[in-house]
Amino acid sequence: MNKKSLTVTSFALFSLFFGAGNLILPPQLGFKSGELWWLVTLGFCLSAVVIPLLGILAHARLQGTMFDFAKKVSPVFSWVYCYIVYAIAIALPSPRTASVTHEMAIQPLWDSPAWMTSVLYFVLVYIFVVNRSKVLDLVGKLLTPGILIILLFIFVIATFSFDFNFTAHSLDHPFSLGILEGYQTFDAIGAVVVGAVIIISINLKNKEASFESKKSLIRKAGFLAGLGLFLVYAGLIFTGAVFGDSFDPSISRTALLSGISLQTLGNTAHLFLSLLVSLACFTTAVGIVTGTSDFIRGQFNDSVLAYRVTAIIGCVLGVLMGQLNVDYIIAVALPALMLIYPITIVLIVLNVVPEKLASPKVFRWVVGTTIVFSIPDFLGSLGFGLATNLSPEWVPLTHYQLGWVLPALVVFVASNLFQKKTG
Repeated sequence: MNKKSLTVTSFALFSLFFGAGNLILPPQLGFKSGELWWLVTLGFCLSAVVIPLLGILAHARLQGTMFDFAKKVSPVFSWVYCYIVYAIAIALPSPRTASVTHEMAIQPLWDSPAWMTSVLYFVLVYIFVVNRSKVLDLVGKLLTPGILIILLFIFVIATFSFDFNFTAHSLDHPFSLGILEGYQTFDAIGAVVVGAVIIISINLKNKEASFESKKSLIRKAGFLAGLGLFLVYAGLIFTGAVFGDSFDPSISRTALLSGISLQTLGNTAHLFLSLLVSLACFTTAVGIVTGTSDFIRGQFNDSVLAYRVTAIIGCVLGVLMGQLNVDYIIAVALPALMLIYPITIVLIVLNVVPEKLASPKVFRWVVGTTIVFSIPDFLGSLGFGLATNLSPEWVPLTHYQLGWVLPALVVFVASNLFQKKTG
């Protein structure tokens, strides 16, 4: 694998990760966190950079499909997990990209209805998806450089043109809030979905490449993409903090980003922002629909018809859901994320640690524990407030909606010690 392949793959990974949530979530975090923007950045990047990077490293080791991530728990569980994740992906984050594009890139320039934006948007998505073998080149060579150049303009102008008079923060738990807000990027889920897209794309372009050379390429590309995501997120959060006293505290995510771009880029802000939003959102939608279509095709003996039908269904769902308000889609997504995200994080970690520490029994015990201790947070996100107070005294981090973390860690250690002792 040469440097050109590494560059294109790194850009493609970055672009497939960097979508609607990645663009609109960080500025508001910085805006609310003020002088503690750096602490929020650490939390956000833990769930939106470190965990997704581990997911790519797991893909480099497995070089299979998302089914391989959970098959050690049981084949049935893996099938159920895969279908739930792909259903969530095409029903929420993919349509959200069209909704964000309309609110920030189309509506300010043209007074056109949301349905028209969604239809045109997903027609283009479908064209990219059916040209499956060209996804890596199109995304890596053409779209990502445009995203990075426009972001660089915003960061540089904000850094050198405005005073660093950070406001007092208004957050109770900035670090844990950063972690939970990172859930809304869907990047951990994206890692298991688009990671498979990258692997299939590499296999299509380099059929003769060895397992180890592909493993090295995916790992290096993952690290470079992760570094790029960290710098972009930190820059967006910092930029939001710089403008902490420039907007109404109740400003929406999309309006804040529009306001920041207006103050940094001037009268041409809407043009630049339109390009940025359209590019960032579009690449993510392409990755999600392609990944879902790849998975379904694999279930039907590599049927091209199954691939195209799935792509059509994904795009139709995108048109229907893409007409909803961005904040509404984010609110709807929260309950699903509070349950599926902890499971995804645990599966990623278990697929990265040495195999001797992650036997099928360890997988089953740790994943089962994670599901049990995620239920209170899931019920709480649905509005059942009492569910979040089931065991706050004896389960650490429950107040931070991370009550599953330490039980999963304890069970992981205990199950390995038990197996070592009995084995």
